[in-house]
Amino acid sequence: MTSQNPAPKPTEAEVGILHVLWELGPSSVKDVYARVGQERDLGYTAVLKLMQTMLDKGLLERDASERAHRYWPAQAKSKTQRALLGDFMNRVFAGSAGELVQMALQGHRLRPEDKAALRELLKEK
Repeated sequence: MTSQNPAPKPTEAEVGILHVLWELGPSSVKDVYARVGQERDLGYTAVLKLMQTMLDKGLLERDASERAHRYWPAQAKSKTQRALLGDFMNRVFAGSAGELVQMALQGHRLRPEDKAALRELLKEK
């Protein structure tokens, strides 16, 4: 995808499928359905249709050389997360990363290792 044609934003259901594929690696619809079926009320054909739509949208890639086609995300998890977070930050926090982080941290306890990682990140920035 070029910067003129950014990757389409996945729906909530599509993000669920992406999470399964990021965890499992290249997988068949049957494999994804086995996982997604535990979390959501989706039938096999609904998962198949979602994955076909995701393929058409450019969110997934597919190897059709075997009887059971294998699917995998077209982009790395971190790239998809950055794009979704950037869009959310722009829409909700007017592009302010500081406001987003402050809101995310308010009222939540941080583990010591998380605090240390945040300090390191802030030093780098």
